[in-house]
This record gives sequence, C-alpha cells and structure tokens, in this order.
Amino acid sequence: MTLAPAPRIPAARRQIGKTNLALPVFGFGSAHLGELYSMVDEAVARATLEAAWSGGVRFYDTAPWYGRGLAEHRLGGFLRTLPRGEFIVSTKVGRTLHRPQDPNNFDRAPWAGGLNFEVTFDYSYDGIMRSYEQALQRLALDTVDVLTIHDLDAMFHGQALDGHLQALTSSGMRALGELKAVGQIKAIGVGINTPEALDQMVAELDIDLALVAMPYTLLDQGGAEAGLATCIRRGIGVIVGAPFASGILARGSKSGATYGYATAPDHIRRKVQALEAVCADHGVALAAAALQFPLAHPAVVSIIPGAATPGEVAQNIASLAAPISGAFWADLRARGLIDAKAPTPSGSEG
Repeated sequence: MTLAPAPRIPAARRQIGKTNLALPVFGFGSAHLGELYSMVDEAVARATLEAAWSGGVRFYDTAPWYGRGLAEHRLGGFLRTLPRGEFIVSTKVGRTLHRPQDPNNFDRAPWAGGLNFEVTFDYSYDGIMRSYEQALQRLALDTVDVLTIHDLDAMFHGQALDGHLQALTSSGMRALGELKAVGQIKAIGVGINTPEALDQMVAELDIDLALVAMPYTLLDQGGAEAGLATCIRRGIGVIVGAPFASGILARGSKSGATYGYATAPDHIRRKVQALEAVCADHGVALAAAALQFPLAHPAVVSIIPGAATPGEVAQNIASLAAPISGAFWADLRARGLIDAKAPTPSGSEG
C-alpha cells in the first residue's frame, strides 16, 4: 500500500511592492510558542517548528512581546541550525525587554508562561535600534528580513498613543530607513489590531507591509475596506496575522472559544454558528474556509496562522489545500455572512 504524501504548502510567492522581497502565501506565526493561552513544553515547541519546516514553511514571524522573549528564543534556536538563505524571518520593534525589579513576584500576564522580562515601549530611533539588537541576540541570527512596528494603536496605548506616534515619526522611522538602506532588512512593516490604526498607518508611513491581526478575517471585513484599498494603491503588502480571529475560527463556536484574544462574546459565537451551518451544508471545514478566504483579497500576500503542536501545523497545511467550491462562497455572501464587496476564492484551492 502506497501512502499519500503529506500536504505541503504552495511554493508560490507574492511580491512586496518595490522591495526585493517576495513572501510565501503561508507562514508560521509564533505567538503560541510564547505560551499565549497555555504552557508549551520545550520538546513540543521544537517538534512544532520541525513539522512546519517539513511541511514546506519558509516564512516565520515572531516578536519580542510573544512570551516576553520566549518565542524569539525558541524560533531562533531552531532557525539558526538551518541554511540562512532558505527562510524568511520577521520580528517586531517598539518594545524593549528588561529585568524586572522583583523577579520573584513578577506577573507575566497576559502570557500563560513566557519569561520574566518587563516591557518598555519605545518607538524612538534609539528604542527601535535597541529592540532590533535585542531581537537579533534572542534569535541567534545576524539578520532578519522584516522589521515591523508593533501595536502602535489606541488599544495598547490609550492617551499615550500620540506621544509614541511622535517618537516614531520624528526619529523611529529614520532608524528603520537606515537599516533598510544598508541592507540589514529588506522591508519595513507595521503590525496593527484595529481598522482605525490600519487606515492611519498605511496612509501616513513609508512602509512596505501591514501585518493585520483582527480587522480582516472570515468573521470581519467591512471595517478594513478603506485601509486595504490604500494598501493596494500604495503597493503595501498585507499579511493576515490572525486568520482564525485568535482562535474561534479554528475551534468553532464551542464554549471557551477565543475572539480578539479574549473569550468570544455571544454575538460572535452566534455568527460563527451561522458560518458552521453553511460549512455543514457544503462539507467544508470552518478552519479551511478561514485560511483560504483572506488570500483572495488582492492586497493580501500571506497568512501566518499560529500553532502550538505538530498536529496543528499539519492541520493548517491540510486546510490550506482542502477543496472548496465556488458555491460555498456564494452561499456565504447570499446569507450576508461575508461583506458584499469582499473578494472570495474562485473555486477550489490547492
């Protein structure tokens, strides 16, 4: 008996504006390796990364914030053993990590585990350079391909947002521009959580990429319409960082599912239940629809779902290749479950 080969991600890459960088359509988001919702054993973390590599994943995204440095340590410990020319890695700037004054009583929230490092926000020239240098050391690499300005929105900063924006525009962008000009990085990105931040950042900053967490998923599209249109007009590539809407589109509407990195509210669970009903009618897995949907948008260059186990990696790769008919997408639109203007895949993906 001959076994079918394990699914692998498509080899196709999508070009990023005027840069010399092209990204695979499917990457690996490492927030779960920072122990986002639960502890992850060291051996399991390593096996998860090995499963991604074996499945053809060559684009890896991380951040100092993920597990307060833990995700970068784990990812770097794996990638440093591989040929540097065979993978793309992105990390983020805007936070520096420091020893807490009282390590024995330090609260690592919102991480279930992670490391004992306090966070300082700093979007200035010096802060971005320090964040970049710290990240290189945690990753054990001497280059990264993309640096992304992380979480510069009102959700994280409230009234302090204007001051951080001033630091970025007055000096922080100069640091990123210098790193790109001398070839230390290939692209500059911004990572945001809200449609309002997307609209502002892609219109005002000289960037190549926008890493969008929640504003564009199978659950939500309309709020990102203006920002994504700006991305197309300016040649800014979009990476969808939370195609599962932080969990609920992978787990489904069951109790305890997460949305926006918190317990899903009832109205979101009801919408997911409606999506699940259409999925059942067409024999489509919700997770497959969630992964394939964003890639139909002309602004989107890549999706980077997270995973905490080898099985989750394998399931994500299989979901990307699962056949989905055009009738399924038409049914979602007819029932008002996706925005009328949202592009959808044209037939089966694979």
